[in-house]
Amino acid sequence: MLQRPAYRKALVLSGLIGIPVSLIAFWFLAALHELDHLIWVTWPHHLGWADPPWWWPLPWALVSGVSVALIVLRLPGAGGHIPAAGLHAGGMTKAALPGVVLAALSCLPLGVVLGPEAPLIALGGGLALLFRDLVRAPATEAGNNLLGAAGSAAAISAIFGNPLVGAILLMEVAGVGGPQLFAVMLPALLASGVGAIVFTGFGDWTGLKIDSLKIGLPRPPVLDTGDVVWAVAMALAIGLLIHYIQVIGRHTAVFVPARTLRNTVMCALAAAGCAAAYAGITGRSPYDVASSGQTTLEQLASDPHAWSVGALVAVLAFKSVAYAISLGSLRGGPVFPSLFLGGAAGALLAPLPGLGLVPAMAAGMAASSAAALRLPVSSVVLVVLLLGNSDTVPVVVLAAVVAFVTTELLPPGPRIPDLRPPRPLRTPRP
Repeated sequence: MLQRPAYRKALVLSGLIGIPVSLIAFWFLAALHELDHLIWVTWPHHLGWADPPWWWPLPWALVSGVSVALIVLRLPGAGGHIPAAGLHAGGMTKAALPGVVLAALSCLPLGVVLGPEAPLIALGGGLALLFRDLVRAPATEAGNNLLGAAGSAAAISAIFGNPLVGAILLMEVAGVGGPQLFAVMLPALLASGVGAIVFTGFGDWTGLKIDSLKIGLPRPPVLDTGDVVWAVAMALAIGLLIHYIQVIGRHTAVFVPARTLRNTVMCALAAAGCAAAYAGITGRSPYDVASSGQTTLEQLASDPHAWSVGALVAVLAFKSVAYAISLGSLRGGPVFPSLFLGGAAGALLAPLPGLGLVPAMAAGMAASSAAALRLPVSSVVLVVLLLGNSDTVPVVVLAAVVAFVTTELLPPGPRIPDLRPPRPLRTPRP
């Protein structure tokens, strides 16, 4: 394929397109971050509150619900894919770009329990096609798919901070290799995880050493039997939790189009009500629930003892409900809320006998992301890079595979309706 001139031209064009797409994705994420900080930190402080009051999410939810409903009804592309359907690559058009950007700005900084990864994928794919037309490159179906995937990968790498995650994620999302990819990779992934556990345990028992790729980074305590057993049990439970969250999201997606404006606003207010109830019960900030979870996950990982058992139980319960409602009614991505739920579940269960905090949170995040995305390889790579060490990789692999298999064997729930209007049929000329 590299000997074909057309492919070499597409490869060069993909590299060139990555420059403006990455710059626009950077400023898009910067705008989301600044708006989020303005609404949830700056304005409450100026009004005299250390944290936003319990009712703070409600008016922003009203704004978000009305805005998203009008975007879905009036703009091409319906504001992007419904998050309950998972991540998608392809199918993006230039005309849909304004709706995707406006829907993301109307949701993500205003307390919707979704992440920015799905809008980034759509934004990158649409921008790649736009720049393709600006340079007057030939438009073919294969070229559109190639450039769209390249643009999406360039944009998504900005949020994960690593090009490897973007490339692997888009490979699985785009379905490269079809079902054969999962049929081959899943057994290989599981076998490699089990093999790593055997090597770790047998080496610790015998005291013998074998050559392996290590560069001297600090390492957590050696994994033991308790870590492995509890990781598998956690993966089953978290896989079930995330699966039924998605099923509720699919039911919500079926409910909303009957009366889009009214139902979208109702769902947005219901999700905000979860954040308000959490703040009223625990005395903590409603932002713990009313956010993607990216910032809150960092706080939880750095100081898990700042959270009481009651606060962890409450945030798991209320954020799960708000996440399920947001998946079917608003716009964003499913990655970061699922990562937070997995990390919070791991922190809650870490005191179990034989289980440590690091393997518990690693297994929880791997299980939740694999169950939410149905992309086991991407979930493993993402969690390993987030943790920053390789000693928990066996537990991460086991948890991801167990959660993925669990969710795949369960009924998926109702089919999500297509909100895009059908193309008008051409009338034949007389």
